[in-house]
Amino acid sequence: MAALEEEFTLSTVVLNAGPDGLLGVEPSNKTDQFLVTDRGRTVVLYKVSDQKPLGSWSVKQGQTITCPAVCNFQTGEYIVVHDNKVLRIWNNEDVNLEKVFKATLSAEVYRIHSIQGTEPWVLFKEGAVRGLEALLAEPQQKIETVISDGEVIKWTKFFMVYRHPTVIFVTEKHGKYFAYVQMCKSYNFTKYTLILGQEEKSIIPNFTAHVDRKFICLMSLCCDGCIYETLIPIYSSDTAKDHRLVSSLLLKTVVTGTTGNVVGLTTLDSDHVAVLGPPLPISKECISIWNIKFQTLQTSKELPQGTSGQLWYYGEHLFMLHGKFLTVIPYKCEVSSLAGALGKLKHDQNQDIQSMPHFANWETSQEFELGSYNSEQSRKMLRRKKMETHLQSEGPASEQLLSVIKKASEKHIEVELRKFLAKWTPDFHSIIGDLITGLLGRCKADPSFYPRNCLMQLIQTRVLSYSLCPGLMEIALEQTDVQMLQLCLQQFPDIPESVTCACLKVFLSIGDDSLQEININMESVFDCSDTVQDEKMEEQPKILQNGFSREDSSCSNCNQELNKKPQGASNTTTSCPVTLKRAALLNAILHSAYSETFLLSHLKDIPAKHITY
Repeated sequence: MAALEEEFTLSTVVLNAGPDGLLGVEPSNKTDQFLVTDRGRTVVLYKVSDQKPLGSWSVKQGQTITCPAVCNFQTGEYIVVHDNKVLRIWNNEDVNLEKVFKATLSAEVYRIHSIQGTEPWVLFKEGAVRGLEALLAEPQQKIETVISDGEVIKWTKFFMVYRHPTVIFVTEKHGKYFAYVQMCKSYNFTKYTLILGQEEKSIIPNFTAHVDRKFICLMSLCCDGCIYETLIPIYSSDTAKDHRLVSSLLLKTVVTGTTGNVVGLTTLDSDHVAVLGPPLPISKECISIWNIKFQTLQTSKELPQGTSGQLWYYGEHLFMLHGKFLTVIPYKCEVSSLAGALGKLKHDQNQDIQSMPHFANWETSQEFELGSYNSEQSRKMLRRKKMETHLQSEGPASEQLLSVIKKASEKHIEVELRKFLAKWTPDFHSIIGDLITGLLGRCKADPSFYPRNCLMQLIQTRVLSYSLCPGLMEIALEQTDVQMLQLCLQQFPDIPESVTCACLKVFLSIGDDSLQEININMESVFDCSDTVQDEKMEEQPKILQNGFSREDSSCSNCNQELNKKPQGASNTTTSCPVTLKRAALLNAILHSAYSETFLLSHLKDIPAKHITY
């Protein structure tokens, strides 16, 4: 269920929104504070709980702000671009933007993206992406053109995907829409042509997206009032190819089909979306929350003064223009009970950064002092300084270990690695990536070198992914190291379907005698019988109903009924075609992140004798 609470006006001051609304609402580095950028010359810092502005900055007469101001979460400074190319950086103590840092760039800026966990990234109108630090080091550097002539960026969003900053933007050209995905640090992008069905040219340029494991779930709202979903792979093996993606209907008729562009759409979590616009049969504009799992309208609220069609959300607050004023509506979304029972909410390791609450929950946090929130930034600075100190002290140690990896024996490397990991913290995940790269490089150069124990230790740090070390599973497949493959399948969220299928072939082809000697993680296999010998089930296990325990005496009658054999049933027993160890390996495949659409093309090569499994 979801609920919309009583709305309130953030400020009684009429904002210079213009016919197209505001430029944007962005979070500050302090809880409960937000930057609001109008379409003229002004940036205002608001404190939501007090419903009042804390500061206001304007560019001089004749200049125009051209993209929303953002906060650099690493420094606490604010950044804005005016007149498309002029970048300004300031802080709370500054009064006049003419006296703050200024940098003139060589190309026009579309948007600055800034979220916690990384430096700000600048998206240019021609599709190129640059980190802020690289731009400030050389503001007049040449910016390449990524999109084709005539393409115009319509929408963009920024994610942290398994610690990698990733940007997606949608362009339009002659009524056709394209999506670009780029892992910012790799400077490689993949282009997708969006096939939106029969009404391609009737799409409203209104998008939202969230990350679900290996895919970006892109949602679009069309003029027919329906929401369509397109699954875009984050990782692509062929970045040079122009891929075509077909969308599917997600929600039918959530708003009136003739609403024009006065609609808004945003993803609240994996189960809910918020829609701004008049739902059928109501003609007045509303804000509504839909459950995309159950295809149901959860709640709605009328907005009689009209809106600009813009909608932002942070924490548990929705921001929108209601009439001429910026309005905030708190909301609550409960976990869908059926989705929870089916395990649909299990994949929480890579949620969008916006799902992290930016607001204090005053109902549950009254025992904490307000000072704890005000000191959050100082704690961040202390943690950053502490991390830098650790990194400086660990630098020589990691370099020494890398030199040991290049020439020492496997046993010596294992001992030194164990010492290094004893004082390792999760802040050093980049160092772990260097270590595994060094080990894999030596493995390829020397086929007889296979430091299995070292590789297993590094995998168990839980900071690796397939994209960080793709050669790891390749070597494990060559060595038929099913224990390592099982561990990778359980921990890596971004394994390509081709590799997943290769693991499946190895799991099916390895002999039972070989599996007997291998230490396999058996947590995923539940042995229902205490009399199993030689890992073969001699009789059918009793049926265990969901939510009931075999030891529960109240269910004895149920068990008796369930275990009754139908009349005419054969007395012959059925044996499981695989051993428990092989079942545990197959469970690792079933529980891994894969898409059936992309997996099917690789399953055709499985030998016929294994299909019965």
